[in-house]
Amino acid sequence: MGKLDNKIVLITGSSRGLGRAIAVKLASEGARIAINYNKDRRSAEELREKLKGSEIFQADVSSHNSVKAMVNEIHRKMGTIDILVNNAGILSTFSWDDFDDEKVKKIFDINLMGAIYTTKECIEDLRKQHGIIINMASNAGVGTAAKNTTFYSITKAGIVMLTKRLAFDLMDDHVRVNAIAPGWIESDMTIGNKSEDEIGKLRESFRARTELNMTGKPENIGDAALFLASSESEYMNGQVLVIDGGRIDNLTHSL
Repeated sequence: MGKLDNKIVLITGSSRGLGRAIAVKLASEGARIAINYNKDRRSAEELREKLKGSEIFQADVSSHNSVKAMVNEIHRKMGTIDILVNNAGILSTFSWDDFDDEKVKKIFDINLMGAIYTTKECIEDLRKQHGIIINMASNAGVGTAAKNTTFYSITKAGIVMLTKRLAFDLMDDHVRVNAIAPGWIESDMTIGNKSEDEIGKLRESFRARTELNMTGKPENIGDAALFLASSESEYMNGQVLVIDGGRIDNLTHSL
């Protein structure tokens, strides 16, 4: 018996990176995963082949209509959603001198409005199921951030407040809402197309800026998501679980 047997879990942005790690971990405990992707269908299909009972669903979370269509398709193919993981997001770094309306709008639309749209479309399911919401924040949204990440940090601070407000708004419906705030995790988002030499320098830089002298792995976030998705966290609500190795950063570093 798994901790999440037959629970239907929607994880936005789950074809790769942290979302993929969360999907793999929750599926290992019996969950059926609704794998959301926007553009990378091949990675979504590869993950579906590995996870029993999973399905893939395309949606751009920055579009309310796209999210609504996705949730309707999940209902048709899988059923009622028990757990929502608002994971989809982008990391866009730029300074005030490089301010651009479209870049700012995009990061807000995906990181913050995407979570709002998806929650709105899943909320009736979650009320019915006494479900769980897990939001992906960042240590950048709780006071620690690198240089040129101001707008990213604002969106993640918004996720923190969204978590606390949703926990309050949905408490009478017995829906628990918590967030994970990762530090630097070696993933598609943080590594991108960097060379092995650049990746090595990043590892060393971030390792030196943690009390544990280590960098994070996607599996660390998957483990945290399982805790929040299971009954083991039944006495937690409206909380932000920071997983950053005990970061001892200041605000002068770049990613």
